[in-house]
Amino acid sequence: MKRTLLTLLTALFILPALADEGMWLPSLISSRIDDMRAKGFRLTAEDIYSVNQASMKDAVVLFNGGCTGELISPEGLLLTNHHCGYGAIQRHSTVEHDYLTDGFWAMSRAEELPNEKLWVRFLVRMEEVTDRIAAGETADEIVKKAEAEGPGYKAAVEQMYYGNQQFLFVYEQFDDVRLVAAPPSSIGKFGGDTDNWIWPRHTGDFSLFRIYAGKDNKPAAYSPENVPYRPKRHFTISTAGVEEGNFTMIYGFPGNTQEYILSDAVAYIAERSDPAKIAIRTGRLDIISKAQESDPALRIFYAARHASIANAWKKWQGEVLGIERRGTVASKRAYEEAFDAWAQDKPRYRNVVAQLKAEYARIADPYFAREITLETLGALPIKYSAKERAEAVFARRKATERALYSLQFGEYAHRCPAQFQIPEFLDGVARYGSPEAFADTTAATALRSGTKRMLDHITWLTGTKSLRNLNSKRLNELYTTYIKGLREWDAERAFYPDANLTLRVAYGTVAGYEYADGEYHKPQTTLDGIIAKDNPEIYDYDIPQTLRDRYASKEYGRWAATIGGHKTVPVCFLATNHTTGGNSGSPVLNASGELIGINFDRTWRSTMSDVAFDPSICRNIAVDIRYVLFVVDRIGGAGYLLKEMKLK
Repeated sequence: MKRTLLTLLTALFILPALADEGMWLPSLISSRIDDMRAKGFRLTAEDIYSVNQASMKDAVVLFNGGCTGELISPEGLLLTNHHCGYGAIQRHSTVEHDYLTDGFWAMSRAEELPNEKLWVRFLVRMEEVTDRIAAGETADEIVKKAEAEGPGYKAAVEQMYYGNQQFLFVYEQFDDVRLVAAPPSSIGKFGGDTDNWIWPRHTGDFSLFRIYAGKDNKPAAYSPENVPYRPKRHFTISTAGVEEGNFTMIYGFPGNTQEYILSDAVAYIAERSDPAKIAIRTGRLDIISKAQESDPALRIFYAARHASIANAWKKWQGEVLGIERRGTVASKRAYEEAFDAWAQDKPRYRNVVAQLKAEYARIADPYFAREITLETLGALPIKYSAKERAEAVFARRKATERALYSLQFGEYAHRCPAQFQIPEFLDGVARYGSPEAFADTTAATALRSGTKRMLDHITWLTGTKSLRNLNSKRLNELYTTYIKGLREWDAERAFYPDANLTLRVAYGTVAGYEYADGEYHKPQTTLDGIIAKDNPEIYDYDIPQTLRDRYASKEYGRWAATIGGHKTVPVCFLATNHTTGGNSGSPVLNASGELIGINFDRTWRSTMSDVAFDPSICRNIAVDIRYVLFVVDRIGGAGYLLKEMKLK
C-alpha cells in the first residue's frame, strides 16, 4: 500500500521536474546538460557558466536589485523590461516631457539620461562555502575577503535548501546606467492592469539602457568623462523567429519561490494571506485610479505606485485560482503523509512534519499581523520631505493621500488581530474616536509638516523575520532537517534550490496550453491582435498613430513574418520555463544561445508556480525580439542602435 502511494506521488512530483521545472545554479548546470541537450540545446555547460573564459553569465545582469537585464552590444547596451525601467522613465517625465506616454528615444550618446541610484551587477563567480562555514569561518569573513578582490565588488553568502548548503556569490557593480530608449506606455505597458498576467498578450515590455564605466572599464561613479562599458560577452540576436516545440532557455535572477513548503503554508497563502492583501490593494487602487483620471499630473505622479500595487494584487488573484483549481494543498498534504510514514523508523526525521505543523500554528497569527501592518500602515508615506512638499503637484495630491490614510487605517483596525496592533495606533484611535478620525489628523499633520514614521517604533517580538514568506528561525531549522530527509527519501526527484535572487538557469520549450476544456491557447501573438484591441478612448489601449500607420501600409521592413498565412509582425510568445519575480527582463535564448525574446510575465494561473510548478498550465510570457527591434526601428526611429548589435 505504501509502495503504491509512493509510486503515485512520484508521478505527481517527479515527472514535472523532468518537464521543464526547475531553477538551476549555473555553476552546477553540468548536472542538467544531458537533459538540456536531449531537448535541443546545442552548447556546453562551459558556454553557460565559466570563471576561466567569457560565458553567457557575463552578458546577464541583476538590474537594480529586482529585475534582470542582458547585454546586446559590445558598447554596454542593455535590454530589460519597460516595467523594470519604469521608475527611471517616470522620474524623467513631466507634463511637458511625458516620456511615459510618448516614449523616449536618445538619438545620440549625448542624449542618454543618467539615473541616480540605478545600478547593475554582473556575477563574477559563485562557489560553495558549506565546508568553510562548517570549519568555523563566518559568512561575514567570507564576504569581506571576496569584496576586497576588486573595485566595485559586492558579495553575499546565500543559503540553499534551507541551509543544507551555502554558496558565495561575488558581483561587480556598475553605478552609471543611462536611459537610452523606452517605447510609449501604450506599447511598453499595452493593456495595463487589464492584460497583466493574461494571455493572449500584446505588450512590448522593453526598455534600453547603457552601462558606463571609467576609461579603465572598471566601475565608476557617474561622470561625463565615463565611457560605454565593454562587456566580456554580449548576446547575438536571432531574427529567425520561434515555433512551437523550439528549445528555450532563460538566464536570470528569480526572486522568491517556496517549492518545498508544507501544505499548511500553501493553505495560509491561498485562504488567508492573499485574499486579505487583495482586498486592501483593491481599495488603494480605486482611490489612486480616481486621482489619475482627474489630473494628468497626478496620472504621472502615481503611475509607478499604481503599477507596483497592481502587479502583486493581480498576481495573488491568479495564485489563489491556480492553487485551488490544481488541488495543491491536498496533493502536498498527501506527499507529507507519505514522507512521514517513511520517517517513522528514523529518529532524525520521525517528528519533523509534526513539529513543522506546530510551528506554523504558533506563528500564523503574528505573521499575519505583520503582513497586514506592512500592507496598510507600512505602505503609507507617513513622512513627507520638505522637497516633496515644495513640489507643485503636492497640493493636488492632498485629497488622495488623505483618502489613502483613511482607507489603510480602517483596514488595519479591521484586519490586524487585536492583540498585535501597535500601541501608538490604539492610543490614537482611543483619543480621536475612530481609525478614520485618527487617520485624518495624522494625514493632515504629515501633509503639513511631516511626522516621524509610526513604524519606526515597532519591535517585532513574534520570532518572524521574513517579509515575503511565512517564516521563523525555528521553522528554518526544521526545514533544514525536512529537506535533508526529503532528498534521502525521494532520491529520484530532481531537487533544485528555491529562488532567492541569485542567478539561475531555467529551460523548456515554446508551447501553448489548454486554458479550458476545448480551448487551446496558441503560443504566439501578432500585431493583428494589437490592432484589434486598439482603442483611442482608453489610455492603456491607445497605441501610437505611427503603429496604426505601419499596420495600414504593411511597411514592416525586415521584421515582417508570415504567421497564420499572412504578413504581420510577431509580438509575444509562451514557453514552459520556470520563472518568477526577478526574472522580469531575463533573456530568452534559443538552442544556440542566441537572444529570441525578453521574459516579462507569466500566465495568470502560472503564478502558483511559486509554490508548486504544474507543467500543464505554467507558462512564462516573453516579448518576441523581432517586435522589440521593429519598435526601435520603425516606431522609435532609433534604427542607428541596431548597428551596434549582432543580428543573425
